[in-house]
Order: sequence, then C-alpha cells, then structure tokens
Amino acid sequence: MTKFEVYQGGKKNEYRFRLKADNGQIILSSEGYTNKASCMNGIESVKKDVVDTKRFTKSTTLSSMYRFELLAGNNQTIGVSQNYKSVSGRNNGIESMKRSAVKAQVKDLTE
Repeated sequence: MTKFEVYQGGKKNEYRFRLKADNGQIILSSEGYTNKASCMNGIESVKKDVVDTKRFTKSTTLSSMYRFELLAGNNQTIGVSQNYKSVSGRNNGIESMKRSAVKAQVKDLTE
C-alpha cells in the first residue's frame, strides 16, 4: 500500500514526509518543515495538486538521471522524486503518484 511517512531528519531535524510506493521505493521526498502541522499541510497539498499534470516539472540531473518535482498552486516545490535511469521510469513514477497519492494513508514516525 502506498503511504506517506512523516519523520524528522536532516541537519536541522526538521519534519519531512516521503511518499512510498507499494514496493517500498520512495516516489517523492519533501522539503523540511519547522513544525509538524506544516508538514501535514504539505501532504494535503500533494493530495490536492497531484491530479493536475501542469503541477509536475521534469528535469535531467548533471549525471544524466531523470527526476520530477511537484509544485503547489503558488509554484513552490512540494516534493522531489528519486532519480530514475530512464525517461519512462520517471514518467511511470508520475503516473504512480497520480493513481495512489490521493488515497495514501499517513504513517507518523515521530510519535
């Protein structure tokens, strides 16, 4: 089952979320948030904005890997995908998000 995991990490031990696919692979990772409420709002933004294809930006890394970002209505980045070896892999990641993020449950690892 696809799920959002809320956790604390990074240099500032901020709240973050990641969307994990059924196979355990991370589809999307968020920025850091200073409080849990903002992090939870980020998850709600993903669920709202994932259905709009225009919210996705696609890019290629310097090492020729492929990734995408999901943008909120204010054009701020909500989350960034993992790196994919192919364009089709990246596109499959986007389609996987569209199918599963809206219904994904949230697992809070900070409690």
